[in-house]
Amino acid sequence: MGPFRKTLALALFLVPAALVQAQDQLPSVILQDVNGQKVDIASIAGNGKITVLNFWATWCTPCKKELNNIAPLYEDWQKDYNVEIVAISIDDARNQAKVKPYVDGQSWDYTVLIDVNGALKQKLNFQQVPYTVIVDQQGKIVSRHAGYVDGDEYLLEEELAKLAGK
Repeated sequence: MGPFRKTLALALFLVPAALVQAQDQLPSVILQDVNGQKVDIASIAGNGKITVLNFWATWCTPCKKELNNIAPLYEDWQKDYNVEIVAISIDDARNQAKVKPYVDGQSWDYTVLIDVNGALKQKLNFQQVPYTVIVDQQGKIVSRHAGYVDGDEYLLEEELAKLAGK
């Protein structure tokens, strides 16, 4: 391999690594809670807790199933792993009014936020929900997962246990 090819290969390897590192920290984006209060997502993460951002929508059946399947486990996860789950709706302005009534009818103890304009979704660069992002105790993104099938909540718990050192 000639010097040009070695340089090109090294550049192709380092550029994606640099892009990943640049996105390690959770970005500062202002969202709304279900009561219309503004919240900076970066202030929630990096507070010494493991934070799970679970992106969902009222029209997404697998999203709602995932959040419902996590709900009975959440209290134990809070105690065992010092975790906070933030359910972030990506419902657009037209469907935003459906979020609060839906959440009020569930037995979720999660913080629920709404990314109406898709600003956080865009910064995290994903297309479909459900989408889960795990943020460590220092506010760094350590894991991403797209989709949901029954049992994924136990894989999530394994990741939380590792981060909590258990």
